[in-house]
Amino acid sequence: MAKTCLIYKQKCEPKYKVRKYNRCGVCGRPRAYMRDFGICRICFRALAHEGEIPGVTKASW
Repeated sequence: MAKTCLIYKQKCEPKYKVRKYNRCGVCGRPRAYMRDFGICRICFRALAHEGEIPGVTKASW
């Protein structure tokens, strides 16, 4: 879990627009962020296994 102060800091509008960065909407993780879903890879994997993300299935061949 990310620090609460950093999550709050990210939600505020930055002084310059290039300072804006993405964080996971579930846990607040700044790395491994997936733009299409708005969450990090760890939360994506957990939600995909539970079937919470529509249209995403685990690959098997």
